Amino acid sequence: MNKFDDVKPLEGFDWENFESGAAVSSKDEEALKEKYSSTIENIEKGQIVEGKVVSISKREVIVDVGLKTNGVIPFPEFRYNSDLAVGDTVEVLVKELEDRSGMPDLSHREAMQVRAWDRINNALETQETVKGYIESRTRGGMLVEIMGIQAFLPGSQIDVRPIRDFDEFVGKTMEFRVIKVNQEYRNVVVSHKALIQEELEAQRAEIISRLEKGQVLEGIVKNITSYGAFVDLGGVDGLIHITDLSWGRIKHPEEVVSLDEKINVVILDFDEDRKRIALGLKQLTPHPWDSLDPDLSVGDRIKGKVVVITDYGAFVEVVPGVEGLIHVSEMSWTQHIRNVGDILKVGEEVEAVILSLDREERKMSLGMKQLVPDPWDTIEENYPVGSKHTAKVHNFTNFGIFVEFPDGIDGLVHISDLSWTKKIKHPSEITSIGADMEVVVLDIDKENRRLSLGHKQIEEDPWAAIADKYRIGSIHTGKITEVMDRGAVISLEDNVQGFATPKHLVKEDGTQAKQGDELEFKVIDFNRDNRRIILSHSRIHEDAARGEQDSSSADQDALRASASTSAEKSTLGDLDVLADLREKLADQDEE
Repeated sequence: MNKFDDVKPLEGFDWENFESGAAVSSKDEEALKEKYSSTIENIEKGQIVEGKVVSISKREVIVDVGLKTNGVIPFPEFRYNSDLAVGDTVEVLVKELEDRSGMPDLSHREAMQVRAWDRINNALETQETVKGYIESRTRGGMLVEIMGIQAFLPGSQIDVRPIRDFDEFVGKTMEFRVIKVNQEYRNVVVSHKALIQEELEAQRAEIISRLEKGQVLEGIVKNITSYGAFVDLGGVDGLIHITDLSWGRIKHPEEVVSLDEKINVVILDFDEDRKRIALGLKQLTPHPWDSLDPDLSVGDRIKGKVVVITDYGAFVEVVPGVEGLIHVSEMSWTQHIRNVGDILKVGEEVEAVILSLDREERKMSLGMKQLVPDPWDTIEENYPVGSKHTAKVHNFTNFGIFVEFPDGIDGLVHISDLSWTKKIKHPSEITSIGADMEVVVLDIDKENRRLSLGHKQIEEDPWAAIADKYRIGSIHTGKITEVMDRGAVISLEDNVQGFATPKHLVKEDGTQAKQGDELEFKVIDFNRDNRRIILSHSRIHEDAARGEQDSSSADQDALRASASTSAEKSTLGDLDVLADLREKLADQDEE
């Protein structure tokens, strides 16, 4: 018996479909399609649907949205959500129900973008916290992807503390608060700092509620400015003003504290409403005045360093935190100091004498001039009236010259005591600043510390000697050195000056003498008491003309007398002589 005798064809087998290559019969296929369609949702292209995450890898996320097959979405579309996990529900946009490979084409990013603006505006209105992925740095801040939309994170909104390196945030997913939306330009600005501030505000309110004046806390120096240091007290900041960092004077807080340093501070004051806390560092150590040498007293010599210079003096630190003032009037017995900086410099070590000391008020006044004897105590011995000295010119005024002696004492030479013979209008006519000048002490006012000096008194008064030389009527050669409306100044010998009015400056040819002319002058007045000589050039040629006229008249009278006498004695033979005499008289009359 053949082994295949019992084999029979399968009942109901569709040999036509088998021959055409179909897997199932057309009837069964229809039944399967109907059964499958009843198990999937009615999803259309372009629709946003929810899907379940079924797997996650570094490159892609598999999402089941209820179609025949799952969709594959690139992982970067979820990078803003670092907490994404299998089983999470996410929204996706169905771009295609089936692509060439028969899989649905899904996009989470595009779904988020469709929903994003509504969510962004809602987040702005409700102050909802949103997550975002920091993509890159840009000018002034960072670019952040939030719900598929690119937003701007300003550098000032990253953190409450200053950020030194923005690059450390690139690639991070963080929480943000939407703070501004420009609907027209579709611009979004977010802030991470706002979230930190909200948290800090809550912490700050709790910390401030527990603060007390005088309380000592530990903090970290988080910022240093020119006026002080900000200290983080664990969620709330306080300021140590520069004056509360050290008992001594400092130029900058960096001299005392450094950034990120842990320090103990004391609470000096706080304002709950304004959320300001004033801290102190120096108050944790005893005040230097309390530890000042108890044996120090008025009259003691002390050394210190100049720390501040003002218009009225200099502050000297004798020990750290203890200062004394050297007033400008206590710097020199003799100098009139106009600028303290010319005498002392900040940082200079000086020695001084304690003039006053008030430990309760914590005040000390010092003096430098007390280190040396007061030269005015022996002024009458060193500069007796009538004594001659050499001094240095150090200042001019309209009324005289101030000169200074080697020991610092100065005196005034009045302008009237500069010359016996010249009328000095300004001291610069006879000397210059820094030049040596011989002087005579005229008067001492010890109480007011004034010394009156003279320069002309170095020589004898020449007016006694020149009185005979310049007597009235004498003629001298002089040079016109200055011309004024009321006359001219004439320089004569012996450094003597005279004066001539305009009518006495007329030359013989009728012209007026001018400055620089050297002419002869006649003395028409001499006053020794007032030291005045009045001169005239015109009088010389006027007197000469008058003298010739007087001489001519006298000759005529003599001729007439001689003719009369001769006529009486002469005879007829003398008539020729008389005729000659008459001719001479006639000639003189014509002249």
